[in-house]
Amino acid sequence: MAQKIRKAIIPAAGFGTRFLPATKAMPKEMLPVVDKPIIQYVVEECVASGIEDIVIVTGWHKRSIEDHFDYPYELEKRLLEAGKDKQAEEVRRIAEMANFIYVRQKGPYGNGTPVLNARDVIGSEPFAILWGDEFIYSNPPRLKQMIDVWEKYGVPNVSAVRIPEQNLGKYGIADVSDVAAGIFKVNRIVEKPKPGEAPSDLAAHGAWIMPPRLFELLAEIQPGKDNEIWLQDAITALAKEQDVYAVEIQNGKYYDTGNKLEYLKTVVEFGLKHEELNGDFRNFLKGLSL
Repeated sequence: MAQKIRKAIIPAAGFGTRFLPATKAMPKEMLPVVDKPIIQYVVEECVASGIEDIVIVTGWHKRSIEDHFDYPYELEKRLLEAGKDKQAEEVRRIAEMANFIYVRQKGPYGNGTPVLNARDVIGSEPFAILWGDEFIYSNPPRLKQMIDVWEKYGVPNVSAVRIPEQNLGKYGIADVSDVAAGIFKVNRIVEKPKPGEAPSDLAAHGAWIMPPRLFELLAEIQPGKDNEIWLQDAITALAKEQDVYAVEIQNGKYYDTGNKLEYLKTVVEFGLKHEELNGDFRNFLKGLSL
């Protein structure tokens, strides 16, 4: 029986330069989608999938992430005194969702560094990795679908979504072999392929379930593209040692909130779904003269 996935790493130490000047003093992960920061959607996915310990790897400029998931005694007290019981319950719930552990990033540039920084906290357990500035909204949650595959096969895996042909050059595209319906063995991943060179339309990115062996590989690999430590290079090395599966996420939609246009689309879509705003907001959009 595969060991239970209890811990998740959320790297959140980047500078968010694509959103400057908004991210000069605010972490990109804290940009709001209506009334909830992006990273909270990621945390809620983890919790809904059974994760107990969430390790958020931050930097000196990310203190507001820690504050957001902290227990807000003074705020809760004021809300209760003002009769705002629903809001008080919500801010308390945020702090109690999981056991939050914070690690400051140290080491060379690259998206593999924050994962390696969490090594001592994770220990010898298998674990999940999810980015803090993008998410897949699905039912059941993306990570739960991946954990189900882990529990059935005991094989490391990565979430995968189908990408339109014109956008294949933006993602890591998997060359795969069929295992079962919606489950594939990853042979290799072509990062941002040129037109006509993509091995499939399946983008493998966003979330991973990995064994502790990944930490050893991250510590051993040499800097790759742009002289950075890349998570993908370590996963490629792992795939040479054992099978790695891609799990095509069902009933889900990918929200790339790491770039301005897709972030704005996400805000509009979630605004239209919001129970307090959807009617008035929809009427506002219909009335725009563009």
